[in-house]
Amino acid sequence: MSNARSPMNAEQLAVFFKQEFPQAEVLIEQAGGGFVRLRKPIDERHLRPGGTVSGPVMMEMADAALYAAILSELGPVALAVTTNLNINFLRKPSADKDIIADCRLIKLGKLLAIGEVTIYSVGNDEPVAHATGTYAIPPK
Repeated sequence: MSNARSPMNAEQLAVFFKQEFPQAEVLIEQAGGGFVRLRKPIDERHLRPGGTVSGPVMMEMADAALYAAILSELGPVALAVTTNLNINFLRKPSADKDIIADCRLIKLGKLLAIGEVTIYSVGNDEPVAHATGTYAIPPK
């Protein structure tokens, strides 16, 4: 088997996530050019008291989006790991709307990848959270 890595499109990412992270329950809507868009269908399991999407769900989306963006450029690197994730919660997400995570890679090096993620409630242009993160990439 070759060690060469090749980019993954949205369909390939969806298959990878379903196989490797079925618990994530995220939909890959767009991928390419260092950008990905993920959607998470929201239901009562994702809410906290006060009728809003919980912080851990938004952090999961930020982390998954960053990972997907890296895979969209490098291919299936299952052992890439989060080394840092910072998130700012900006406003209350809608309890009855899916959330969208848009990630753009800022830097993709040989050993580290850095990206930023903006999270929205569907139908609202105002972000509900903003995150930055770093992933360690294993050598080929």
